[in-house]
Amino acid sequence: MSRVDTVQAINPATVLASKFLHEASGTPVATARQGGLDIEVRLERDTLWIVMRRGEMGGLALRMPVFSPEARCRPLKIADALAAVECKGELGTSRLVLRGDPFGVEELRATLTFKPARDLAIEWLPRDLVPFDAEGDAVLTQGRIEADQRKTNTGLIYFTLERPAFGKVLYLQNFTALNDYFNLTGSTPSEVVGGDWPEMGYRPPVNPETGKAVLPAGREVTLYDTILSIRAYPQQEETASAWQFLDMLGALYHWLSPPTPAMHDWNARAQGTMRDLAKAPEARVRHYGHTYFRPYTAAEYPDAMVQLSIASALRDWNAWNGDEQDPLYREIMAGIGKFYDEKLQTLRRYLPNVGKDKDADAVDSWYLYHPLLNLSNLAISGDEQARELFLKSIDYGIRAAQHFDYKWPIMYKIDDFSVITDVAEADNRGQTDVGGIYAWVMLQAFELTHDVRFLGEAEKALEAAEGMRFDLNYQANLTAWGAAACIRLWRITNRKKHLDQSYVYLASFFHNSQIWKSEIGIASNWTNFLGVTCLQDAPYMAAYECFDSYAAFERYLDYGGPHVISSVKLLVNEFCRHALDRAWYYYPDAIPEETLASEVRNGHIDCKLNFPVEDLYSDGQKAGQVGQEIYGAGAAMIYATRVFHRIEGAPFLLFCDNFVRAIHRLDGSTVNLKIDGHETTRARLALFPHGNSGKPPAARLWSSEQEVLELEWKDGRYEAWVPANVTLLLAWDEAS
Repeated sequence: MSRVDTVQAINPATVLASKFLHEASGTPVATARQGGLDIEVRLERDTLWIVMRRGEMGGLALRMPVFSPEARCRPLKIADALAAVECKGELGTSRLVLRGDPFGVEELRATLTFKPARDLAIEWLPRDLVPFDAEGDAVLTQGRIEADQRKTNTGLIYFTLERPAFGKVLYLQNFTALNDYFNLTGSTPSEVVGGDWPEMGYRPPVNPETGKAVLPAGREVTLYDTILSIRAYPQQEETASAWQFLDMLGALYHWLSPPTPAMHDWNARAQGTMRDLAKAPEARVRHYGHTYFRPYTAAEYPDAMVQLSIASALRDWNAWNGDEQDPLYREIMAGIGKFYDEKLQTLRRYLPNVGKDKDADAVDSWYLYHPLLNLSNLAISGDEQARELFLKSIDYGIRAAQHFDYKWPIMYKIDDFSVITDVAEADNRGQTDVGGIYAWVMLQAFELTHDVRFLGEAEKALEAAEGMRFDLNYQANLTAWGAAACIRLWRITNRKKHLDQSYVYLASFFHNSQIWKSEIGIASNWTNFLGVTCLQDAPYMAAYECFDSYAAFERYLDYGGPHVISSVKLLVNEFCRHALDRAWYYYPDAIPEETLASEVRNGHIDCKLNFPVEDLYSDGQKAGQVGQEIYGAGAAMIYATRVFHRIEGAPFLLFCDNFVRAIHRLDGSTVNLKIDGHETTRARLALFPHGNSGKPPAARLWSSEQEVLELEWKDGRYEAWVPANVTLLLAWDEAS
């Protein structure tokens, strides 16, 4: 929840900041103007201050150390900078570069580098952001903080400076630029952005063992890469504040150093997964004469979520391949009925013969609904067995929702709804976003039956989540399905409040994301960029939550079309594009073996199997500490069926890392393509020859403006970078 913050106790750093801001006089080192802000760069003892004022009312100040009290500063001329300053002192040389949005919007980036003259040990620095009033006093300001950094997620703080009436502020620290600092000092950026009013922002971390951060002589290192978006007219109501957060985050996204996502052959990975699901004894177990899949490699009891997650991905894969009679899918569906409890009329988590080391009646709140989500996917695809089982189970799911008044605990007893664990220790809340996945399941039921009571249930669940603001996220994929449920309900009812509420779910989702690329230790062997930590307090990104969120966002973009705000289209599309790269590194054969955990909580890791490990970390920890997910085996199939497209008669598979919304054949060797995405980004398009057929006949590509787009032959495929959110024309030569 957002909170109004006033000073409870006076910090000495705040007193010194107020004294400086009140007494500052003389000629500043540099001046600039951006939007409605007058900006001064001043040197005070061993600190450079960037002071931003809106008229005479006050504003914000950034403080950045130069470490030498006697430093001498001079302005620099840098073409695209609002201001640039170099300060030389006995301890080293600092360089500050201040940039602004080229259109004059109140968006700023302040980057400070430092080159020590000799080894320098830092023990403590104050946070870098200070609000102040017309008199320069920080103590008398008042504001409302809505969100700040969680674990190693994006280093942000989102707040309103209410007194003086300065506006809404999104502060970001670009950790990508600070990787060198983290590696040199043995530190990590966990919860380093935040603070108590009025001292906020970033505090450079130190080595946890020594309590110091040692910077070696002669090595220039970036100490701060601080990015600000300021809106003079703040939005405070929940959906409006969420919209404004996403809009500001989207505006700053390109300043956060997004890498170019690599391309991976998800089709080949999916084929390997199919082989391993069919043959690996570590994946399979027999009960009641049926085959069931374990959750982890050679570990844990089969449960309903695992079976139906794999079955749903298999159904998509089989439809993509034109094979509706796949034996793996039939195996799963042959035994799925054993999870159904005739007395309770619901799917249980475990089979009836589950071991005594498990509480057969215990169920996580989300675990009741996720199997129903995948069962409904199968039902909508035409599986009559799945339809019957789904509709037999749905009323129990409704009873559970109504019993808990649409505010679910962490865990309860499935037979009598008695609560086992009410709230999570981390935040003293229950599973806050279960209402989102519940609403999606209800909308699936409505599609199957056209019974309006399911619409009513979806609306009640989403209404119960109102007021959660940035505390909405419990588990990333549930939040993503909540956003999709909101926008789908908007399409059905035409009530704009549901579209607006989707932004609340997305704001909470992206608050929990890592919009930075870690190069800390062994984390350089994978990418975490735009990954989302799986739980609100989790230290890692998880494979299942990654691809399930991807699937949810495909549907969100389907329903949203051109009606979602531009920043949302950017962020959601970019999450999906980077997921295609990031998810590859969950597979243990894709990263060095020495980066995998030697001690595993569930089962073991087999690098020969095409199953992802559960956990990747951005802080240099080893991957796979939780285990190797068989329940995440569907990832490769989900990705492959979304990025690869079959065109009848074409000698290739079409790949695109943005969603392709339409393919229309114009003649035997020409098609029209509609590529989704945000107009400020590019999409990677490729043509993969079928099998080992070698180089296919020549192909040509044009934009809708008749611009020729080059297709380059490389690494066994034709490849091109094309504008996103465009229509393309693709033609190829007929085989001779």
